[in-house]
Amino acid sequence: MKTVKHLLDTKQVRIISVSPNSSVLDALKVMTDKNISAVLVMENETLLGIFTERDYARKIVLHGKASKDTNIDEAMTANPITISMNDTIDKCMEIMTEKHIRHLPIVANNEVKGMISIGDLVKFIIADQKQTISQLESYISG
Repeated sequence: MKTVKHLLDTKQVRIISVSPNSSVLDALKVMTDKNISAVLVMENETLLGIFTERDYARKIVLHGKASKDTNIDEAMTANPITISMNDTIDKCMEIMTEKHIRHLPIVANNEVKGMISIGDLVKFIIADQKQTISQLESYISG
């Protein structure tokens, strides 16, 4: 069974974060600059939360708050659900489906190791299935 570690081995790991004192506008700028839809909220090396486009829509826009005047710690999802390197890809899909979330921070020994998105999972599953099909075709014809 494929694990989060297998997935991380196939992608460039970037830990992109903002501090809890950042404004929502600062977080949005980071997200735009990095072309991502979620950013971790960290103080030193400690994960405090995650801020996503969904958080922005639901906690800022719908409440008429100003992005530049609102601290990220007011809009983030605190204590996000995390996964470990040994969790299976199936478990990650299950968590995302049940909890209606699109991003999972990866934590090992209280240290953030990265984050995966639903897109990362789909891309990994497709590549894995293509490899399996190729191996089966070789076996059948060979």
